[in-house]
Amino acid sequence: MRRILEGIRVLDLTRVLAGPWSTQILADLGAEVIKLERPGLGDDTRHWGPPWLKDTEGRETQEAAYYLAANRGKKSVTLDIAKPEGQAIARDLAAKCDVLVENFKVGDLARYGLDYASLAAKDPGLVYCSITGFGQTGPYAERPGYDFIVQGMGGLMSITGERDDLPGGGPQKVGVAVSDLFTGLYSANAIVAALFHRERTGVGQHIDMALLDCQVAMLANMNTSYLASGVPPVRFGNAHQSIVPYQVFRASDAYLIVAVGNDSQFVRFCDVIGAPQLATDARYAKNPGRVANRDALVALIAERMVLQPVAHWLERLEAAGVPCGPIRDLGQVFEDEQVIHRGLQVRVPHPQAGEVRLVANPMRFSATPIAYASPPPMLGEHTDGILAGLLGLAPDRIAELRTRGIT
Repeated sequence: MRRILEGIRVLDLTRVLAGPWSTQILADLGAEVIKLERPGLGDDTRHWGPPWLKDTEGRETQEAAYYLAANRGKKSVTLDIAKPEGQAIARDLAAKCDVLVENFKVGDLARYGLDYASLAAKDPGLVYCSITGFGQTGPYAERPGYDFIVQGMGGLMSITGERDDLPGGGPQKVGVAVSDLFTGLYSANAIVAALFHRERTGVGQHIDMALLDCQVAMLANMNTSYLASGVPPVRFGNAHQSIVPYQVFRASDAYLIVAVGNDSQFVRFCDVIGAPQLATDARYAKNPGRVANRDALVALIAERMVLQPVAHWLERLEAAGVPCGPIRDLGQVFEDEQVIHRGLQVRVPHPQAGEVRLVANPMRFSATPIAYASPPPMLGEHTDGILAGLLGLAPDRIAELRTRGIT
């Protein structure tokens, strides 16, 4: 069974997260992804441990868990593109590829003849995706971009964290690098769209992706709330800006989420917590009133919620059709029956560990399911095979390049 991107070859000149996340998606979809890495060092995230992958005898390897998260399904080729011979080999590899993805500083690859203009002059069908912090143009184009900084600059931290007037209030970053991850997702979508355009026209193009652009774009209704009102949204912690009650509550033993999305759900919610009078109170009967009187209503609800354990509330709220849920750590997540049923954990053979546990791609295709046959590669694992098989280099030539530190 052919996979969706089978036959597409990608040269991956990215490192850390945004770029590798995009190319891992392409690999999951069936593309052959050749990851170029620095000899002896590789992707920065190879060294971002602990935790480290453990081998079959329980000893720590040199493979960091961070690296494993974004590099499955790829082939690793070590190549020093700071040297002229390395640059020439990289250009030869690019000529054999349909897509090139890079996250170097703006203009850096032009020094090596690996920029879009140089490569597209010889291969107009090339789809070339550049990923930077702030894009290829504009007053910030030369700045390095980091997820944490972009979360702040792009507005996310202005709406994330507890309210400023409450204990612990203030800006808070998200617990995972969402600017990087959204950029990776947008980039993969853009690359596939550009390949579809090439299929119809025979012409490739340059894709200019920026963390800041993606961070601003993904704020969705927060953006349009500001654009419609002229008032910037503020932090509300675990509460919803526009719906009440829609937040975390403390039960007697732990926390849970209550997400009352409409007035009829609010009536049922009030019945469950033993406060039906709240649903008929003119201040709270309709959502706009609940938002206007948020603090008073939440305090009344909190007094009720803390009287019973989470399991008590979940059972009764679910039975009443009131959206709710527990707050779990990742150990509990991967033991959840729905997560198990959906196969979100996959086991892939690994040369050192025997197997490595990874998280499945959430895309589910009825005709072309994603396969997980190839683990994140060891550093330089595929150098000889790619240089010999794709470029026709002889074994002694490859050995010479390795001796000189070029591969």
